[in-house]
Amino acid sequence: MQRHRRTRTVGGLNCPWPGCTKMVHGQSGLTRHVRHVHHRITQPTPSAPSAAGPVPPDNEDPPSSPPHFASPSPPHSPSPPSSPPPPDVDPEERRRQIFGTKNYHPHLTGDPCDKDGNPLAPNTPPPPPPPPPENAWAPFDDEVQFRVSEFLFRKVEMSQGDIDHLMELWDLSMKEHGGCAPFKDHDQMYQGIDDIPIGSAPWKCFVAPPPPDLPATAPEWKKQSYQIWYRDPDTVISNMLTNPDFAHEFDTAPYVHIGPDGKRRWSEFMSGNFAFNHATLIYDNDNSTKGAMYIPMILGSDKTTVSVATGNVEYHPLYLMIGNLHASVRRAHRGGVIPIGFLAIPKGDRKYDNDVEFRTFKKQLFHDSIAAILKSTRPAMTTPVVRLCPDGHYRRVIYDIASYIADYPEQVILAGVVSGWCCKCDAMSSNLDGPANRRTKATRDVLLEELDDADLWDNYGIDADVEPFTEHFPRADIQEILTSDLLHQVIKGSFKDHLVEWVPMYLELTVGKSQAKVIMDDIDRRIAATPAYPGLRRFPHGRRFKQWTGDDSKALMKVYLAAISEYVDEKIVKAFAAFLDFCYLVRRTDFTEDDLNKIDNAVRDFHHYRQIFIETEVREDFNLPRQHSIVHYRDHIIQFGAPNGLCSSITESRHITAVKKPWRRSSRYKALSQMLLINQRLDKLLALRVDLGVRGFLPPLNDRPPDPFDVGDEDEGPVDDNRIIAEVIMAPTREPKYPRNLEALAVYTQQPDLPELTRRFLHEQLNGPTDNLDIDDCPDIFSNIYVHHSATAYYYSPSDISGIRGMKRERIRSTPSWYGHHRRDCAFVTQDSEKPGFKGMSVIRVMLFFSFTYDGKEYPCALVHWFDRYGAHPDSRTGMWVVKPDIRGRRRKPYLTVIHLEALDRGAHLLPKFGSRPVPDDFHYAYSLDCFEYFYVNKYIDYHANEIIF
Repeated sequence: MQRHRRTRTVGGLNCPWPGCTKMVHGQSGLTRHVRHVHHRITQPTPSAPSAAGPVPPDNEDPPSSPPHFASPSPPHSPSPPSSPPPPDVDPEERRRQIFGTKNYHPHLTGDPCDKDGNPLAPNTPPPPPPPPPENAWAPFDDEVQFRVSEFLFRKVEMSQGDIDHLMELWDLSMKEHGGCAPFKDHDQMYQGIDDIPIGSAPWKCFVAPPPPDLPATAPEWKKQSYQIWYRDPDTVISNMLTNPDFAHEFDTAPYVHIGPDGKRRWSEFMSGNFAFNHATLIYDNDNSTKGAMYIPMILGSDKTTVSVATGNVEYHPLYLMIGNLHASVRRAHRGGVIPIGFLAIPKGDRKYDNDVEFRTFKKQLFHDSIAAILKSTRPAMTTPVVRLCPDGHYRRVIYDIASYIADYPEQVILAGVVSGWCCKCDAMSSNLDGPANRRTKATRDVLLEELDDADLWDNYGIDADVEPFTEHFPRADIQEILTSDLLHQVIKGSFKDHLVEWVPMYLELTVGKSQAKVIMDDIDRRIAATPAYPGLRRFPHGRRFKQWTGDDSKALMKVYLAAISEYVDEKIVKAFAAFLDFCYLVRRTDFTEDDLNKIDNAVRDFHHYRQIFIETEVREDFNLPRQHSIVHYRDHIIQFGAPNGLCSSITESRHITAVKKPWRRSSRYKALSQMLLINQRLDKLLALRVDLGVRGFLPPLNDRPPDPFDVGDEDEGPVDDNRIIAEVIMAPTREPKYPRNLEALAVYTQQPDLPELTRRFLHEQLNGPTDNLDIDDCPDIFSNIYVHHSATAYYYSPSDISGIRGMKRERIRSTPSWYGHHRRDCAFVTQDSEKPGFKGMSVIRVMLFFSFTYDGKEYPCALVHWFDRYGAHPDSRTGMWVVKPDIRGRRRKPYLTVIHLEALDRGAHLLPKFGSRPVPDDFHYAYSLDCFEYFYVNKYIDYHANEIIF
């Protein structure tokens, strides 16, 4: 008798949320659906906030309405359990049961006011927008002119000459119809863009002159004047605040989020302690700020090279963001990451490369330039100013310098510390893992007052010659606002530059150089043998290439552990596993107190197992600032929310649109002025585009930024659709070469059991699971059978590169020919939603996607080969689950069934468990899933997989 596997059938529970028509499978599925799909609805104020973070004083009542856009006035009641309530429960009560509550700041509440700053009565609607102009497309004549301008300038970045040529051809083609081209030439089009009245923040320039009375023998770098281009940050922030595109992704007050379990949670910037505590400090210093909206300013800077081949042309842009915007907006840019300055880069002769005076000059010029650029925001750091906000209300706002995103070399300059020391704590550079206290402005001031420069440098790692720009602004402490950097500290630094480089060194020390080379060659072949997966960067020659990028480092993290696990000591494998667990934990979008404990455990395990590198003399110590930085991530999350909202990947990807592409469009001669004008025109076009979208003349703008991490791939990417938990949709293309009859298709695909399995599947769909079912009792299928070569999974994954609502897509393929070889991808199937993680899941391999019709209903389905879990727990070395193909009977036949497409959750990636035998030189990765006996379920393929398997 054939063993029956329990899979999900179509149908289930309807979501009780008002207006939602989603059907889910089981009570657990309902909980996950409501938590993820509807969780953006603003939470009410709790009656009993947790002691895990800052809370309003006992003598203060919570605000009657949370200061968040479109927030209803909730009743004040304690948080009940987290399971979804029955449909007759009050909607506000339902929100508290599912999401918990948010305890908003009691004083800086972001209350609406009129344009003069006078408070409004509760529930007063925003003032009506100004009447639209007679021509909605002004300053353009019509929709065609605007859309042509946007397409040519912003989308395809057409050159001036090509625009002129296109307009000439367009005009020629229209003459016979009595018409003309939208523009005469590029000058007319550019004039239209320049005349756009919104989104304008003109670029300005100031000059840092040389000191007076310099001797004739002074070096050239000291005699020069330095130009710093900037635009008014106050104007830039005002433009951000007036952007209606942000209305539903914007927080007007700091808050403490308490989950339905009564524990603290962190996600957005305003959920962190920094915003709450600084809002309290502002109110304590001046009670007249009550009701104002706190605006945390986030800065970021990083040098970037636009052309190595033509003279190593460098630029140093400074970016501005605000913490009120949700992290998804900052990661997607969408007008939320704006360049506000291009800092000077002093150059000197080679003899000054190690000159202390020249280095100090460059550092102080950097700080003085930032201070000068931000000068216009200083008055609003103490006295609120009235600004129009995304929801159409006016509010009194107060600015605060809250975060600075930078890599380690730039953090050293910013913090005024000595290279090799930590910028966040005062641990000795010779013992970074030793006892330490957090660096603070107060402590620095005392040390500067009491100690000489040499003592500060040697014993505290302080560069006394540098005055941070934060000294010029209230409440600003450079050591406090420096944030963790996932890209340079974790991915490029600790993983690629440290751990990966230590493996060949370990092998040389333990097995000798010649054998180490043999092993490293096989590790490279194992990396190359990794099965295909959507968006996964391939390494056809392993890791033997010179120019590493963030893409390469991140891709290697996904596959490296399985490749080395049989060749290195178990402690090294566990060190890698612990470090990867840390990486994937801190990359999440939402954190609970339990998540923070998991992060602590991962750091502890990593520190324990990495000692093997000292025991084998690969390292003498671990005094590495970037690797040391992982101990500060817990505090970062508590202070600033999720680290992926404050990562240098945001600024690095912005380099592409703000620096690199404009530079390529320039004439290369005095390129900066051209680049600034290009940026200004792009901002104007974007502002008008958003305005037209809000007024209903155009669909919403859902452009995605260039991504410095993930390789572009038609098989995967972000999606800006409405949020759902998971959905798999069959590809629309019906492959034409296959037979349309079920029996003939079985012969053609060499799957003789296909007709019986399909009939059993249909019976189960119609009648539910039945044991000991005779095939004669199953319905016959007479409709055409259509074969598809892929299906697309859509799922909510805000921790990955995703759309503005957190959605991501990936293609699951099952095709006989993919770049000359077959490709049969794997997927997850949930079998028991009550069990946590992979314990309630199985892996299948899709052998065939097909669809048919019965009784007027279409059934999209898949013929799948099942995998069995090997062991009751994950592998003790790697921490990954192990599976093996389900093979049965004397003839060792694969166990196959037909399942409905809705039974698939998303794609799964398996890594071969290579064993001790080397991989043949000519082995092709297309055969990996066919040739190996055991596989790791790759929980590192992406962050969503890590969350559901972990």
